[in-house]
Amino acid sequence: MRELQEMRLEIDAIDERLVKLLEERLKVCEEVAEYKVASGKKVLDKQREMEKLKVLYAMANSEFNGHCIEELFSQIMAMSRKMQYQILAEKGMQEKYSFIPVDILKKENIKVVYQGVEGAYSHQAMIQYFGKAIEAFHVPTWKDAMEEVTKGNVDYAVVPIENSSAGSVNDIYDLLVEYDTCIVAETFVKVEHALLGLKEAEISDIQTVYSHPQGLMQCAKFLEGYRQWQQISQPNTAGSALRVLKDNDKTQAAIASEIAGELYGLKVLKPHINDNINNTTRFIIISKNKIYQREAKKLSISFEIPHASGTLYNMLSHLIFNNLSMTKIESRPLEGRNWEYRFFVDLEGNLGDVSVINALKGIAEEAIGFRILGNY
Repeated sequence: MRELQEMRLEIDAIDERLVKLLEERLKVCEEVAEYKVASGKKVLDKQREMEKLKVLYAMANSEFNGHCIEELFSQIMAMSRKMQYQILAEKGMQEKYSFIPVDILKKENIKVVYQGVEGAYSHQAMIQYFGKAIEAFHVPTWKDAMEEVTKGNVDYAVVPIENSSAGSVNDIYDLLVEYDTCIVAETFVKVEHALLGLKEAEISDIQTVYSHPQGLMQCAKFLEGYRQWQQISQPNTAGSALRVLKDNDKTQAAIASEIAGELYGLKVLKPHINDNINNTTRFIIISKNKIYQREAKKLSISFEIPHASGTLYNMLSHLIFNNLSMTKIESRPLEGRNWEYRFFVDLEGNLGDVSVINALKGIAEEAIGFRILGNY
């Protein structure tokens, strides 16, 4: 058996030849890019790549080697495409997005809609971001809020998208795709749930507790101590408090904010009952207009991909190649298409950045149903 050092030296020599060959290949790819600039031909030729991989696979001496060669050349082809996208961008062939940069968002003489009732966390988020000197109203559902902003009846809608304990609000992701709107800002509200009841009620009187499903979930440990209580989901937390007030039944309680309790004249039976004392909900500000602040640092996109091995990796590799940081990824099943998904990705960057433009160009070319949801 040969010494390990001898084998490593041989590998080093082979790698040196591979580097030179790869650089030769990339040089030819530069010429290919120049040709595509002149002819208007698309960078990705999926049929050509599949045929090429089959030929390369067949050259291998074993099935294992064939898979290794297929994976290697898949990456080489992907790198070639990324280089071509950069060259196209340098030649002014980058994607033209219909987003307009603005210095600041308009916060005066505006109309804002939120889901729920006064005292809801959405209501708090709206006041926290816009202040009180605005015209505002509430609607029963998140879909209603999206309808209002899409029709142009309001300037902005405020909706929750993520909670640090309960996770993502999946329905909002679906609505972001259904409606042609734009995320223009975000704000974070600390969630501090309390158990609220009528003035004359005590915890020992309670038999039924109302709250939003996430409110119940976020207080699971507290509720574990009261298994005899019936838990009933409601559209929102503040609405639960309002129901307790209207029903005027001391056996009922609501899980909502103390602010909601004060608003509806309820008694705090138990404060700070959420499991996580640092529980925070992220709210997004939605506009009909495709705008973004010049200093925006976060980008949200969505895309669909074929149900095939490696397709998600190929999409995300555009972020890696352009040195962009992904901060979040979510998936939602596509209706009527088993095992196919739409992905939602948050990343750091601005639509004016060359690296962002290059990455989005690659994803848009290779994905299905690509959309920029907002830069904020």
